[in-house]
Amino acid sequence: MLIEKIAPHHNPVPDFKFKPNVEFLSLILASREADLRESILFRQGRGAFCLPSAGHENLAVLSYALRREDKVFCHYRDRALLMARGQSVYTMALGFFAKRGSTSEGRQLASHFSSPEHNVISCASPIASQCLPAVGAAWAAKLQQNREVIVCCLGDAGTREGEFYEAWCFAVQENLPIVFVVEDNGYGISTPTDKLNPLRLAIFGQDRIVKVNGRNSTNLFDAAYEAIESARDMSGPTILWVSFDRLMSHTSSDDQRLYRDSAELIECESRDPIRLLRENLFAEGELSAEDWQNLQKEVQDYIGSEYERAERAPNPSLERLYSDVRCTQPLVNHSLKYLEAETSITMAQAINRTLGYLVSENSKIVLFGQDIADPKGGVFGLTRGLSTKFPQQVFNAPLAEATICGVAAGLALSGQIPIIELQFIDFMATGFNQIVNQIATMRWRTAGGYHCPLVLLAPCGGFTYGGGPWHSQTNEALFAHTPGLNVSMPSTALDAANLILRSAYGDDPSLILLPKSLFFEESRVEATIHSVYENATVVREGRDVTVVTWGNCTKLALHAAKQADEANISAEVIDLKTMVPCDLATVIRSLEKTGRIVVVHEDNRTCGFGQSLISQIVTDKSIWDLLYANPQLVCRDDVLVPYNSELAKQVLPSVDKVISAIIKTLTV
Repeated sequence: MLIEKIAPHHNPVPDFKFKPNVEFLSLILASREADLRESILFRQGRGAFCLPSAGHENLAVLSYALRREDKVFCHYRDRALLMARGQSVYTMALGFFAKRGSTSEGRQLASHFSSPEHNVISCASPIASQCLPAVGAAWAAKLQQNREVIVCCLGDAGTREGEFYEAWCFAVQENLPIVFVVEDNGYGISTPTDKLNPLRLAIFGQDRIVKVNGRNSTNLFDAAYEAIESARDMSGPTILWVSFDRLMSHTSSDDQRLYRDSAELIECESRDPIRLLRENLFAEGELSAEDWQNLQKEVQDYIGSEYERAERAPNPSLERLYSDVRCTQPLVNHSLKYLEAETSITMAQAINRTLGYLVSENSKIVLFGQDIADPKGGVFGLTRGLSTKFPQQVFNAPLAEATICGVAAGLALSGQIPIIELQFIDFMATGFNQIVNQIATMRWRTAGGYHCPLVLLAPCGGFTYGGGPWHSQTNEALFAHTPGLNVSMPSTALDAANLILRSAYGDDPSLILLPKSLFFEESRVEATIHSVYENATVVREGRDVTVVTWGNCTKLALHAAKQADEANISAEVIDLKTMVPCDLATVIRSLEKTGRIVVVHEDNRTCGFGQSLISQIVTDKSIWDLLYANPQLVCRDDVLVPYNSELAKQVLPSVDKVISAIIKTLTV
């Protein structure tokens, strides 16, 4: 039966030799037929999108060189490779139709493969974004000493993405067990890459690059096997640069006849790997013309039946659409008794001791960030002393935010618990792609098949003065806008410790923004403390108006509330602490008492989280009916924080601005 011929293929013994045969022909023929079937179904209006692998089928030989435990970060033209790893045609067909039971439950585009069962990591659309998580997984394999090898596939056009260069640099720096497979078909959609790709531009040293003609499956296997076994023996990374032909248009929305002449297409057809293998098998007497006709019919019938069966499958459950955005399991409380001997402590000290406690308690935890190792211990000393005590768990990162975030993603996918420090949230732009397109989406886009729990620590905020535009931002709204990412900002040493501890033991990615102006202010710690799963806290009781705030602005709000007492105005102050998930219930309970609200934050106004919170309040009639006055927002206007301290004071929230807003709610 054909289903047996395309069963999983893995390298079971050392010195395994691959020989292309009828079985391999049936596998790559099934991949091609699936491409053709999806193309027809698309033209018939029975599918929304298709992305063919035609011409890249010989990549299936990689699976013959890999072991079951090895991980594959795949490319969207890797259908045959996935089939060789063991993913069923039916599962792929479910993905094409976006049906229930597909690996993404209809959430991912077709050909964005994933298979936790076969150690194939979910493919995201942003080109080359898988490269940094792949090296993170390779680093985890090295740290765990488990002899796993990571294969990361990408198209040749993707090699011009900066994250590919960062990934390669980190792989060489750490001598990681990874093989990058560059699938070079000469095009980036319609743009020829012959004068663009870094191989032809001689950007890389040639000692780690292996060039191979991917149209010949034996040659490809031999090169892949050598590179993979070299990686397994910790001889470092390899770039396997594989020449293919793209035999169909880029996607169903493209027509390559518009930019490729007929002579080129005819030449590519003459190098079709299926055609070449078929002719070789004819010549060797392993396949007759009649066998070929029978095989074609068997494959066509099988693929047709699997796609027909998948088309009849039910659509994904509407009720499940909102599941898997984040973990729904309650967080387990953890003791903070390592702080109990203190009567007072600074936020920086609390963070340092919490991180020290975590790495001492759990060998899976990895601290990673720029300058975090001794003697510096981070720009603000948050990790000082930890690399000396725990040299196998605390590591300096290169000056590359994308690397820091992407590597952390790969560590998390491999069972480590990464806690990463970014010098300032203002510099996060280069890491944004990894956070919003890889880390935060992983659980949802795989329908819970994969998840990416990690902790991102980022100093933020103004009020230190002299920071200027790029050392004074908070940016919580940028990240709160990203489904799947928890976002918090503490205002006390205890809250900082609590948030880090529960996030490290949680199952979601969490961004904890740390207000640097509060790092060295002391706050009192009670003798016995336990981490409690709570978000917002009423830090000051009041009866007339509710002030909701977080981070640096909590101190402002408390000062404003104290001054308001002099005018016989009783202000209740809520420290929200966590924006996502937002504890709106605590805010509502306060509004039931006060009927008035002022929201204070230091991020800028337009699309700030304060605006979002107020929007939730005024668009929900049950909450709107509690209000006696219009909500007020105190924040930075839509301007950056200037370097001059007097100008900075002008744009940031202040006690006077909070008091004015409080009075306004009482006089409307």
